[in-house]
Amino acid sequence: MSLLEGLTRPSLARRLVILASGGIVAALAIAAVVLALLFQQAALRRFDANLSDLIDNLIAGTTIEQGEVVAPALTDLRALRALSGRYWEIAEVTPDGKMRAVEELTSRSLYQSELYIPPDLAQRLQADPGKPIAYDAPGPQPGERVRVLARWTTFYGLKQPLVFLAAEDSRPVDREVAGFVTATAVAFGLLGLGLIVAVIVQVRVGLRPLFRLRTEVAEVRRGKTERLQGAYPSELRPLTDELNALVAHNQETVERQRTHVGNLAHALKTPISVMITEAAQRPGPLADVVTRQADVMRQQVDHHLRRARAAARSQGQGERTSVAEVLDELARTLERIFRDKGVTIDWDAPDDLWFLGERQDFMEIAGNAMENAGKFGRRKVRVRAVADGPETLRLTVEDDGSGLTPDQREEVVQRGARLDESAPGSGLGLSIIDELARAYRGSLELAGASLGGLAVIVRLPRATD
Repeated sequence: MSLLEGLTRPSLARRLVILASGGIVAALAIAAVVLALLFQQAALRRFDANLSDLIDNLIAGTTIEQGEVVAPALTDLRALRALSGRYWEIAEVTPDGKMRAVEELTSRSLYQSELYIPPDLAQRLQADPGKPIAYDAPGPQPGERVRVLARWTTFYGLKQPLVFLAAEDSRPVDREVAGFVTATAVAFGLLGLGLIVAVIVQVRVGLRPLFRLRTEVAEVRRGKTERLQGAYPSELRPLTDELNALVAHNQETVERQRTHVGNLAHALKTPISVMITEAAQRPGPLADVVTRQADVMRQQVDHHLRRARAAARSQGQGERTSVAEVLDELARTLERIFRDKGVTIDWDAPDDLWFLGERQDFMEIAGNAMENAGKFGRRKVRVRAVADGPETLRLTVEDDGSGLTPDQREEVVQRGARLDESAPGSGLGLSIIDELARAYRGSLELAGASLGGLAVIVRLPRATD
């Protein structure tokens, strides 16, 4: 994952770790480079100081005898041994500004070779005679690199100035610098790794209240608690207060709406009951129509009242309902109801499967599905309830009836739709299931059953420990 992807992904902890790690790596890399450069410069200054001492000894011991330059007899053993890695040389500056090494004025270690002299060295030295110039050059041996220090000097009684050059194999210094760079890289790498681990620990510990807040908010959503009760840092206290206020406001709003719907339903029930009573006292065609329509109105009021209650409960604290206990009770009841038809209900559900909601709502969902299967099936109804995810359960009710086509499945879910007028009921069963499932943020699906009839599949919230 690139740095940009890490920064754009919605993770506060990841962003903090990546930004801090990037800063640590950049700072340590810069520090390592600076230290390596400083060490290299210090090593070269020490190296040039040794060459300068050699030149000082050469200048101090050089004499002019009868117009000829006489080099001193130095006791530096390395300069006396051929190709030893330490060399010196005295060069003359010709009238045309060029430099020429004097053959007799070289160390034995050069072994009939000469030090490399850049073409512009004489001009550079003449521009500032008191300042020595250092440069890198190939050595007498194949693959050898030497560092050369040159100094411009004039002698009394000598017309042309002399240039003293001292050189030494620079490969030991290069190896020393490389070793320091390697040791520094390893040390800074371990330091950076330790700092990154410390940042990760710091971020995890520092953001622990946020993780705890997320867990507690999830518990409120699942209905395990009514509000946030943890002790949080002062930076998070305003957020927790606002969340508690929001939860209280939502509960108040839902309760107010629930009360309003209940009052409306209660206000409608009385006129409907009066209409049914008056129609029963005056038999006739008109009374029959009024009775049927009033009965439908009462069913619709009951239906929407149930839906409002379910929606309110799904937004509130919630309850845990044992799926197995409800299915067992419904199976025994419905087998007695359909005893004349010979319907058998085969159900199965884990004992630890719980519906996150009220028992009455789950009984209405499962009961309507199982009752429809008993009505439109022949003799067998199969019910299965399983966990369908971390927070979801799936209830499947199948029958061995004639089933429905895909077009009929869409039509039958509509409120009050009935494809078989010969079967008793109002046609609200599947609509009630759909309404209650949606109120709990679930879903209803109709499909073909393995038994040959219709399969009613309902997904609902599952209570977890």
